[in-house]
Amino acid sequence: MPFPHLLQDLRYTLRTLRANAGFAAFAILIAGLGIGASTTVFTVVNTLLLRPLPFEKPSELVWIANRDIPSLSGQTTQVGYLLDLRERSQTLSEVAGYFAFYGVSDNLLTGRGEPERLSGVPVSENFFHVLGVKPLMGRPFDARESAWNGPKAVMLGYALWERRFNRDPAIVGTSLVINDTPHTVVGVLPESFDFATIFAPGSRFDLYFPFPLSPETNRWGNTMAMIGRLTPGATPASAQAELRVLAPIMSREHPERNGFGGVVTPLSEHVSGNIRLAALVLAGAVGMVMLIVCANLSNLLLARAAGRQKEIAIRMALGAGRRRLVAQMLTEGLVLASAGALLGLALAAAGTRLLTNLESVSIPLLRNVTTDTAALVFTVAVTLITGVVFGLVPALQASASGMIGALKDSGRGSTGGRERTFVRNALVVSEIAFACVLLVGAGLLIRSLVSVLDVHMGFDPARAATIRVDPDGRMSTPEQRIAYLDDVLRRVGQAPGIERAAITDTLPFGRNRTWGAAAKGVTYERGKLPLAFVRVVTEGYPAAMGIPLLAGRDLAASDARGKEPVILINKSLADALWPGQDPLDKFIAGPCNADRRVVGILGDVRHLSLEQPAGNEMYIPVRQCADLPGAYLVVRSTLPPGQMAATLRAALIPIAPNLAGNDFRTLQQIVDRSVSPRRFMVLLLGGFAVFALILASLGIYALISYSVSQRTQEIGIRMALGASARDVQTRIIGQTLRLAAIGLVIGAGASAWLAHGAAGLLFGVTAGDPRTFAATVAVLATVALVAGYLPARRASRIDPMVALRAE
Repeated sequence: MPFPHLLQDLRYTLRTLRANAGFAAFAILIAGLGIGASTTVFTVVNTLLLRPLPFEKPSELVWIANRDIPSLSGQTTQVGYLLDLRERSQTLSEVAGYFAFYGVSDNLLTGRGEPERLSGVPVSENFFHVLGVKPLMGRPFDARESAWNGPKAVMLGYALWERRFNRDPAIVGTSLVINDTPHTVVGVLPESFDFATIFAPGSRFDLYFPFPLSPETNRWGNTMAMIGRLTPGATPASAQAELRVLAPIMSREHPERNGFGGVVTPLSEHVSGNIRLAALVLAGAVGMVMLIVCANLSNLLLARAAGRQKEIAIRMALGAGRRRLVAQMLTEGLVLASAGALLGLALAAAGTRLLTNLESVSIPLLRNVTTDTAALVFTVAVTLITGVVFGLVPALQASASGMIGALKDSGRGSTGGRERTFVRNALVVSEIAFACVLLVGAGLLIRSLVSVLDVHMGFDPARAATIRVDPDGRMSTPEQRIAYLDDVLRRVGQAPGIERAAITDTLPFGRNRTWGAAAKGVTYERGKLPLAFVRVVTEGYPAAMGIPLLAGRDLAASDARGKEPVILINKSLADALWPGQDPLDKFIAGPCNADRRVVGILGDVRHLSLEQPAGNEMYIPVRQCADLPGAYLVVRSTLPPGQMAATLRAALIPIAPNLAGNDFRTLQQIVDRSVSPRRFMVLLLGGFAVFALILASLGIYALISYSVSQRTQEIGIRMALGASARDVQTRIIGQTLRLAAIGLVIGAGASAWLAHGAAGLLFGVTAGDPRTFAATVAVLATVALVAGYLPARRASRIDPMVALRAE
């Protein structure tokens, strides 16, 4: 038997821990919290960075962007370039794509139960084949369905099939009414496929439609997000080298197109690249938490070992060698860590369930986070390391000479062994240093979040909300659609509590659509044409959104078909097209098939995110451009959200009986979702920092309390010789603050170095922000002062005569 005394050590450990149930429960709780946090973060990092994407041979998949810029128009290409790549590329065996300008909740399902708004994405015929995704039931789209004006077909996502159709296999081949048009269900996708968590985090997709790769869709401009599969032996670098040659050739051959840059990156990097730094920071944070856990538990075991000196000395006198004592204490550490691991696994399972249900958090692959085999292996490894680390420090001091010295030190007037005191002091200093790093990191991220939320959005989300009010699919003419929208505005305008109402085809942080915005009469070089975000709106939209009108006028009901084409633009576009000039009454060429006179200048709106500056924007009257991809009613009201939603539904049901029940959102909810990744990071790192602060304060308190108990006679002698209670308190608090100061110096230096490495996560604050560092020092110094004051106060009340008579 390799460990002949293992069972004996286990039985002895369980007896001693049962006799010290309070100590055991506290140690298990601390270990469980640390291991649970570690396992939870590992599952996140493993899913986001380490685990392959859930596709067939994911290392062969690449993302093919137009330009190396984050905007959707920069990432997408025209259909013609996708077809050209299929024919010409030698490094790409297949190229597929999806229509990137899908709208969230663009599809209304009716005819089976309550009407429901669903999100769907049009994909090329071979999209699922390139990814290696096979339908759970049915088949993929065929060439006939993927042709222009082909038969209407749809594939269902697994979640919709399960939720809405109770996993009925007979659904394949039946017809569903989507947007008032029958669609044949040709297949159901497997549960493992989740388009949203890979390509559109924070969203949910229920439906997939065939997208025709045709001359008609090519004329729509840069609409296709492309993926490809590498040929055997090819690499992303070789594909990039090929496109560096092919892209200019294809652009020159087709001057009528928008141009193509051709940027190739591994699909895994495209999906997770933007969150890699954040995930690594979280991993580092949880590592520091575990080190603090180990330091705290080591201090507990050291204090406990000091109370067992005579017991250990007797065991040594009876023949127990150093190895036996070390093995016994390591066994104790491993038992405590293992019990903590059981608690930690339960906490990790609950934590991962919570994370996967955070639908409003826009982080790729978050829904795929699970406590899998890799997480269990990680937990076992962390448990072993934790048990060895926090059991090793007291175990190494269980030597013959150490115990004999301890017995000598433990006599009257002892202050404890110097070596043991140094080790405990070092552990407390390390706790403070690690807590300092976590607090600085959390502080910088909190200040960044505050800076993001303080950004001037360009609109006012307070007391405003939106609901989807698309015209019925049977309203085929512009006149019918305009009449319906007028009826919507009239009914809502008459509803109690509604102050302003307007309609737009897209909202901030929503559809990322840009059109060319050329000043009439100006010739632009190829690739230099200004682009602008486009919104098709009714009159009153600036007031409903809270967007300031800087000059000119708003749109009016008289800006209708057959009247002079007009447009509103924002200040950024005005400055870009006519710098230093008055833009009013000048013309923009071409939006919605007309040269339009500028009648008003609006303030800038942050359209992509709060962290990106506003771009060029133009607002076209819906009465002159009524072919809306979607219609959002925006209202400003004095009513609370719940009552506002009920009021809007009551006003609209008579003309929109199929109004979906999941469409109402406040503008503040839209803003909150746009900052959800940063808020998610702040909550996690802030939680670790608070946990570290609590552990550090407990570590300081435990050390000083133990020191006071060991120095009872020394303190009694000092007081007998004339030391006052204040002198005793000052001396003990001074010792505490010296340890804290050393830890703060080390922690501040490490924080400054690490913060510069994570500067990419910051917004509106520098890595060396003095306020954050000063606040961290103040918090930790206060914690150290309080943790030291309590035992110091107790020490100052010691009766000198009782202390001198104590054994």
